[in-house]
Amino acid sequence: MTDQWLDACGIDDIDEDDILRFDHEDNTFCIYHTSNGYFATDGYCTHAEEHLEYGIVEGTVIECPLHQGKFDIPTGKALSGPVCIDLKTYALKIENNRIYINLD
Repeated sequence: MTDQWLDACGIDDIDEDDILRFDHEDNTFCIYHTSNGYFATDGYCTHAEEHLEYGIVEGTVIECPLHQGKFDIPTGKALSGPVCIDLKTYALKIENNRIYINLD
C-alpha cells in the first residue's frame, strides 16, 4: 500500500482541547488538538456509533457524548465502559501549518 496523505485542515482550525470532524469518501474521522499535540481517530464511538465530534476532550481523553465511554486519544484505547473496543488511530503530519492525515 502507498501512503495516502490527505489535507485535513489548518493547525489554527482546531483550538487546544477541541475536535474537528474530517470526512473523506464514506468515512468520518476526528482530529484532536491536545496539550500533547495533534491526533486522529475514527469519528464514531465503537459502542453505539455516536459521533465523537460532540464529545468532551479532557487532556488526552475523549468522552463520548452518548454514554460517556472514554478513549485515550493518542492510542485509541478504550478506557471506561460501556466502550470495550478501541478506536482506530491514524498518523498525522504537519507541513506549512496544515494537518495531513494518513489513511493507510
